[in-house]
Amino acid sequence: MKSSVTPDGSGRHVGLALLALAIGGFAIGTTEFVTMGLLPQIADGVGISIPTAGHIVSAYAIGVVVGAPVIAALGARTGRKRLLLGLVAVFVLGNVLSAVANSYWLLMAARFLSGLPHGAFFGIGAVVGASLVPVNRRAWAVSMMMVGLPVANIVGVPVTTLLGQKFGWQLPFLAVGVLGLVTLLAVWFWVAPQPVGNDVNVRSELSALAKPQVWMALLVGMVGFGGMFATYSYITPTMTGLAGFSKAAVTIVLAVYGVGMTGGTLVGGRLADRALMPSLYGGMVAVIVVLGTFGWLAHSKAGALVGVFALGFSASILIPALQTRLMDVAHEGQSLAASLNHSTLNVANALGAWLGSVVLAAGYGYEWPSRLGAALAVAGLVLAIISGSMDRRTGRRERELVEAAVR
Repeated sequence: MKSSVTPDGSGRHVGLALLALAIGGFAIGTTEFVTMGLLPQIADGVGISIPTAGHIVSAYAIGVVVGAPVIAALGARTGRKRLLLGLVAVFVLGNVLSAVANSYWLLMAARFLSGLPHGAFFGIGAVVGASLVPVNRRAWAVSMMMVGLPVANIVGVPVTTLLGQKFGWQLPFLAVGVLGLVTLLAVWFWVAPQPVGNDVNVRSELSALAKPQVWMALLVGMVGFGGMFATYSYITPTMTGLAGFSKAAVTIVLAVYGVGMTGGTLVGGRLADRALMPSLYGGMVAVIVVLGTFGWLAHSKAGALVGVFALGFSASILIPALQTRLMDVAHEGQSLAASLNHSTLNVANALGAWLGSVVLAAGYGYEWPSRLGAALAVAGLVLAIISGSMDRRTGRRERELVEAAVR
């Protein structure tokens, strides 16, 4: 695919295009997580209980899981810039409808609609970002377009949560709608047209699903991140019950997690460009170590802050590597595979939260979800090593065929 930017990938066109995509990631990250902080206000606003309000979070996640593969496959023949613009437009509509919803079912539908563009935006945005730079800088470009998501945890979520608590739960969704409009304009003006080749269609995108290495990469993400979510899903009671933080201070703890995520995303992009699979292995080992020690660290405030930062940092190192790995092994089906990554991460969220609840329901303390998470991360590392060995076997077979043909 040709690009209007300079061959070396430097120049303001690349920077502005990645900034446009990062703004979209910031808006998506804000709307995804602000709902969790406003559940009591939302429950009062539409006349439901707090547990029922939790279904609104699930509706968004289901939208992500459904929307990512469907949109990426059906939109295969649509120019990627045009598809990004359409996704952002749906995102704006979903958040505005969320703000004006006056009933439980309307809000459920609006949150489902808001979640539909999530995975496809990040997946297609990753493919667009990678296409703007030389091959040896693809993971860096992916990390830069995705950095808006962790930054949202530092700035967007705390600010909009405070706005929602003070002025009503509808205001954060309106604010995110405005961010969506900013993204729409930024993509329109700063992202170069992305023409689709004649060989790209629904069938070529679906071809990714026939590749074992695509499924291996998705499993690595689902199992490995399931361990992280087993811990993060219960971060508030862990911080208040073990570390002794007040409920008000949990916002600061979550911001520390966001700082770790941001640093890990940026570092992970550079590491993956240098050595993709080793950075994947190393990132998974780091997650295992952090989760394995998290329960011990969480017994003091200082240790808990170190553990929370390390949790965000280590897990986020994996994201650019996984995204780039999926684009490498998918070949013609890059958009679908890259979008599926975000579907599986939402599955990991649900899986980790459920497994953590099983441990807690069995009577174990808040130290134990992270220990279960460490075991899941070990499984993710094993899957990553198996995937790497499959690559090596394939490479040997190809070399043997070439040598046989030469002889």
